[in-house]
Amino acid sequence: MTKVTYEIVEHDGGWAYRFEGTYSETFRTHDDALAAAKIAAAEQQVAGRTEGISYEDKAGRWHGEVAEGDDRPEAEVSDPASGKSR
Repeated sequence: MTKVTYEIVEHDGGWAYRFEGTYSETFRTHDDALAAAKIAAAEQQVAGRTEGISYEDKAGRWHGEVAEGDDRPEAEVSDPASGKSR
């Protein structure tokens, strides 16, 4: 099974979560970024329909592929500022 880790980081004058070099939107507080990352991690694990997806890699290139609806990764949130993974 694939494992996905969202990391809480300072970003652009606030806080964000990052996955493989790609940042979320910037949040005003650490707690807001942490809450958003927890939601993203939970949603990442929910099975759905098989369908086409597109995503941007850390080099800024877009990719398209078919994602199986029942092939979901394990997801967690890493918060180095607190020293915890959730």
